[in-house]
Amino acid sequence: MLTYDLDQRGSTPLYEYLYQCIRQDIITGVLHAGERLPSKRTLAQHLSIGIITVANAYAQLAVEGYITSKEKLGYFVEDVSNYRLRRRSAAPAIPEPREKEYLADFKANRISLKNFPLATWSRLMRETLSLQNDELLKTVPYNGVYELRKAIADYLAHNRAMQVDPAQIIIGAGTEYLYGRLLQMFGPACTFAIEEPGYKKFAAISASYGNPWKYIPIDESGMQIDALEESGADVVHVSPANHFPTGIVMPVTRRIELFEWVNRIRKRYIIEDDYDSEFRYNGRFILPLYAQDTQNRVIYINTFSKSLVPSLRISYMVLPRRLLTRYEQTMSFYSCTVSSFEQYTLARFISDGYFERHINKMKLYYREQRHKILAALKASPLAKRSGIIERNAGTHFLLHIKTMLSEEEVRRSAAAASLQLSFYSDYSYSKTTSDGITLVINYAGIEESKLSEVIKRLESIFITQ
Repeated sequence: MLTYDLDQRGSTPLYEYLYQCIRQDIITGVLHAGERLPSKRTLAQHLSIGIITVANAYAQLAVEGYITSKEKLGYFVEDVSNYRLRRRSAAPAIPEPREKEYLADFKANRISLKNFPLATWSRLMRETLSLQNDELLKTVPYNGVYELRKAIADYLAHNRAMQVDPAQIIIGAGTEYLYGRLLQMFGPACTFAIEEPGYKKFAAISASYGNPWKYIPIDESGMQIDALEESGADVVHVSPANHFPTGIVMPVTRRIELFEWVNRIRKRYIIEDDYDSEFRYNGRFILPLYAQDTQNRVIYINTFSKSLVPSLRISYMVLPRRLLTRYEQTMSFYSCTVSSFEQYTLARFISDGYFERHINKMKLYYREQRHKILAALKASPLAKRSGIIERNAGTHFLLHIKTMLSEEEVRRSAAAASLQLSFYSDYSYSKTTSDGITLVINYAGIEESKLSEVIKRLESIFITQ
């Protein structure tokens, strides 16, 4: 006879606890396949419970296939041996991936985290939450909260000479998200052109949406317009103020050629990626293409990931007026991917002047950091077999090192030395030079206290060969 201590059920309903006990006995093999269960009345009397309780437990077991009812004969245990086998050989838990820690990580998305004004941001966040404004709890408009779009529009007017209506701004969680919306809006019949070398992730996103793309070579003035024309592309992605990874600034003559290209056919557009453009150390800022556009053909994209912190995941794009209706009709069903709490806080951070002060502070910090790492490299034995290519902008430069080592050998040696290196070839599909290796040195996340040791480990890779 089935016997269970029903006092152990706690707050679990009686019928459910009885069901769990019988189910466990079936799974573990205490009750064998084909074995007849006590009648509902008999088991109810044995356990001093109601018949309805037993009936409900049996019914649930039957629904799930653990027992079966045979007319006038009663309930019988089903064969669940395969289920028991699966339970015994269940796969181990999948371990959570952990990002490896390096002494120095030269990847392009690394920044100095210690300089983020966390106290100010925390205070503004608390003040935002303390307002108890119903707007904080409502669904965020598809293009982002108005206050943040207005703050960004004002900032662009004062710092980028861009006249933008807040309605033209779309807020999203990262540039990848915004690129995806553009790709979807333009559709798979649209061909995109991408700089070579350049931002490979954009090509990967384009491929995932089924949009064809073309790689267009660059020269010392940026993307080659003749090659762009020959590609048959409809939309081109460029970084005219600070091309990555070369740092090339597109001169006015090439900009005129690019505008001539886009204005020749109505369906053509330019996606201007202004990433990392805030950090320019000599001369005035570079005027965006958007500010020079007279025919509403430029889509401007920027992010706060490099200027603030990557985890913030707030980016934005400015659509030309001629695309607003099209975007609203085709993309407005997507919800905004950034919480209202962070958007209102960032709006205050920009409007109250904290963002501009932070940018000015980081310019000084990165300029000094750049000076120190360049000086350390020039004083190193590496200087005799390397050359530095940098353009006083951004937070990276190119370091070409003459070596007989292959990139794979350098990667392995660097990993063993706790260095995460970034190679020029990571951003290019063309063949690299045979006289050495070109590294992309993003110095934003390299702590000054570790700089000497980082240089020593680079020396150990390339000098002691």
